[in-house]
Amino acid sequence: MKFIADFHLHSKYSRATSKDFDLDKISQWAKIKGIKVVGTGDFTHPVWFGELKEKLEPAAPGLFRLKKGDNGTFFILTSEISCIYTKNNKVRKIHVVILAPGLEVVEEINRRLNAVGNLKSDGRPILGMDAKELLRIIIGVSPDCLFVPAHCLTPWFSIFGSKSGFDSVEECFEELSPQIFALESGLSADPDMIRRIPDGRRLCIISNSDAHSPEKLGREANVFDTKLDYYSIVDSIKAKDPSRFLYTVEFYPEEGKYHYDGHRLCKVCLSPEESRKYNEICPVCGRSLTIGVANRVAKISDTEKIEGGIPFKKLVPLKEIISECLGVGVLSLAVKKEYDKLINAFNSEFSVLLDASIGNIEKASGKLIAEAVKRVREGDLSISPGFDGEFGKVSIFSLKEDRAKISQKVLF
Repeated sequence: MKFIADFHLHSKYSRATSKDFDLDKISQWAKIKGIKVVGTGDFTHPVWFGELKEKLEPAAPGLFRLKKGDNGTFFILTSEISCIYTKNNKVRKIHVVILAPGLEVVEEINRRLNAVGNLKSDGRPILGMDAKELLRIIIGVSPDCLFVPAHCLTPWFSIFGSKSGFDSVEECFEELSPQIFALESGLSADPDMIRRIPDGRRLCIISNSDAHSPEKLGREANVFDTKLDYYSIVDSIKAKDPSRFLYTVEFYPEEGKYHYDGHRLCKVCLSPEESRKYNEICPVCGRSLTIGVANRVAKISDTEKIEGGIPFKKLVPLKEIISECLGVGVLSLAVKKEYDKLINAFNSEFSVLLDASIGNIEKASGKLIAEAVKRVREGDLSISPGFDGEFGKVSIFSLKEDRAKISQKVLF
């Protein structure tokens, strides 16, 4: 069965998340986006875990559905954990995503981790322990768990991050490295970038939204053709099997907020080549730049480009596309109205972005939006890269283009 999955997200119990990000909203927005299997997020938080036990019931091996209000969305038990510790005389800050096959497994994980840190403090708890020792605990509870270094190249909190990461999986996990089967790409990198690193070629690359609000679900995702159960999904990832793990859906990495180097407060954004000219020092304030993903890849890679691996497709979220076409903000009523119209016509956002014919999109929403979706699919756009926590800015149409004329001429 072909379906879309998004494993990494957060509940209302995590910092800086929407307060209505509950199971009902996750289920509702997964349906709108076209996501069949969605992570629960935050299973280490005791209150949220209590809600998972109360409101979910088994739907398939290792997957769950809502007891009330089920709309066909399946839940998979997931959580992100932050490890902050010192190793080899350097402070390390590593985020990991964990997938677990059952509530009993999660209960035991939580029992063991509760002895290590305060799980009540945040949906994404901070543990002062080596990521390798966390991995030892997780696979000690169940070898069926999947332990994935999260957003693997972002500067501050990742396994390869410029600020506090490592240069390889083995440097981080040592003798337990064979228990790492996948890396998460993150919004600021795509698989081609990661595969320039030896570990990126050896391991499977998965992609997830890391959503902090319901509408951000699916901005990155995974497309499978497997049996609809936990073990089939995880096995296809471990096997890196393109016949079952079909492709990932990626942000254009330039749009991610850590793609280039820079200083947000100084309004300085630099490519790796430009950074080197300044010795990676901000030309405005004289302090060290925040080194982004593109630069970090260049430093730890051993090749320019590698073919192969699980395929991927780069997309721009539908509301951003509509916003540019209408010339109004993403949160405007006009964008919502057009978005809802397209969802009603094609059933989900991914259907519009991935599957619907351009001709049918034109019939539903006009020539300009149809042309914009076509350009996004073809990569025919320009992006001012993101840097130091600032998202990049996508431009589908150039400033010189007359959108009214495009509306008249396009597709003829």
